[in-house]
Amino acid sequence: MPSLFHLAYHVTDLDEARRFYGGVLGCKEGRSTATWVDFDFFGHQISLHLGEPFATTNTGKVGDHLVPMPHLGVILPLADWTALAERLQAAHVAFVLEPSVRFKGEPGEQHTMFFRDPSGNPIEAKGFDDFAAVYAT
Repeated sequence: MPSLFHLAYHVTDLDEARRFYGGVLGCKEGRSTATWVDFDFFGHQISLHLGEPFATTNTGKVGDHLVPMPHLGVILPLADWTALAERLQAAHVAFVLEPSVRFKGEPGEQHTMFFRDPSGNPIEAKGFDDFAAVYAT
């Protein structure tokens, strides 16, 4: 089994986080207490703790766009990415960067979108036809 990452960060409301991560993103909920909740974030573990979310700035220059830094993200097979984009649109989630194709026709061509959770934490989702292209140069 490949290694999994674990990331813990703050959210301001656990019930709101459950609705977003569980309901909108479709992540399975794991263990929880009164102050935190775990989710299976597309095969990885995230732990959302009550607190003040980290500060972000739009300083990550990718192509012609400035994206939120820092941010977390996931790389999905393209069909799963498309389904996620449709779920986010149906839930009227505001995008920082609308679903689009980046590096079209170049090595590493990818579908991408940026959005924020209800606490303002930025998330990027990338979609690839072939995972071999993730590190293409």
